[in-house]
Amino acid sequence: MKIAPLLAAAALASLSFTGAAAASSAPAQADFMARLNALCGQRFEGRVVTTDAADARFASERLIMHVRDCSADEVRIPFAVGADRSRTWVVTRTDAGLRLKHDHRHEDGTTDVLHWYGGDTANAGTAERQAFPVDAESIALFNANDAAVSTTNVWAMEVHPAVMFAYELRRPNRHFRVEFDLTRPLAD
Repeated sequence: MKIAPLLAAAALASLSFTGAAAASSAPAQADFMARLNALCGQRFEGRVVTTDAADARFASERLIMHVRDCSADEVRIPFAVGADRSRTWVVTRTDAGLRLKHDHRHEDGTTDVLHWYGGDTANAGTAERQAFPVDAESIALFNANDAAVSTTNVWAMEVHPAVMFAYELRRPNRHFRVEFDLTRPLAD
């Protein structure tokens, strides 16, 4: 008779510990989202800091990010490369962490064939940096559209308040990184 309450208490303690362990990743991601939200409504100029020849066009254009459409659960960041305003980064909270998706659209607003690709965080990351390995849906999209080179992508974002925001893409034999100066918001 006394064993049942002990077992129930042990099971409850086990559940509480498991829940606490799962929740321990949430603070860094919540802090990261708060850092993004703190930039809401602002625009910043950036520059390519990597030297891959494939980045020459981006490096020669004016790069502007505009943090907008912000909430605790989602932040949309349009990214303009010169006159090309086809890209928006979308960071969303999920039950398991954070998700980054790339919203690519044509000038008329219709979606590009390579649209809504990205990935989910695989670990807690930090308040400063979150990494997003490519997800299965994106791998299928890339394979179906002659972009298999992207099936190992890992994207990352960094927010260093009042200093720098970075967007990064890595895969074997490829590293692309843009850094935005947070000390100088652009006037509207």
